[in-house]
Amino acid sequence: MALNARRLGLLAYLPLLMLAMTGEPTSVIAAPRDDADAIARQEQLIARVRDAKGAVPVVFVGDSITQSWDAPGKEVWDTMLAPLGAMNLGNSGDRTENVLWRLQKAPLTPLKPRAIVLLIGTNNVGHGKSTASETLAGIQRVVATLRSQCPDAKIVLMAVFPRGEHINAMRGDLLQVNQALAADPQPGVTLIDIGTRFIQPNGDIRKELMPDALHLSPAGYRIWADAVLPLINALNTINFTY
Repeated sequence: MALNARRLGLLAYLPLLMLAMTGEPTSVIAAPRDDADAIARQEQLIARVRDAKGAVPVVFVGDSITQSWDAPGKEVWDTMLAPLGAMNLGNSGDRTENVLWRLQKAPLTPLKPRAIVLLIGTNNVGHGKSTASETLAGIQRVVATLRSQCPDAKIVLMAVFPRGEHINAMRGDLLQVNQALAADPQPGVTLIDIGTRFIQPNGDIRKELMPDALHLSPAGYRIWADAVLPLINALNTINFTY
């Protein structure tokens, strides 16, 4: 117990240590996960990329919100995205630095994707590991890495979804991140912001779309799919409408 407490105490200083050593925040420095469940999923996703046979037209990259296309988003995925040859590379709890580590270990280049849908950043703020500026830098580094690995792919960058049942400081941070992303358009990158779809006029989260004020319901996944499908269809020879 004492060793674990000491280890946790040292980890609390890691962001400051990395910033002092490199001049960069931890959000842009590739780092693996250190919790058992996430490590197992991390290794599974790395193997999924390395073992892929042939091209993968559409790749989703992100955290638990992306992973949960497996459930509760499975029906929408199976109906709307699986027919397009989509691959799910979401890992619950991932921050930008964890995605960067996965991309180092298993670059997406061999997949030759036509579209990469990226949603990342909520855990940088939600875990208290990064400021809004650091989260922005992390997202930008992930986008730059994807553009380098897959220069012919269209990157569909999702503005970070709102979180928290009521208006709160984290939402303010994420809105500032999204504003900065919108202010810096990049070639081959399309920013899609559907955050207002999850908010009521009084500022509260719509529980029928985000039951826990963070993750999506099946109806929420339908909104996400509807938002990205036109862009994906434009890049694929097979078009689907629903």
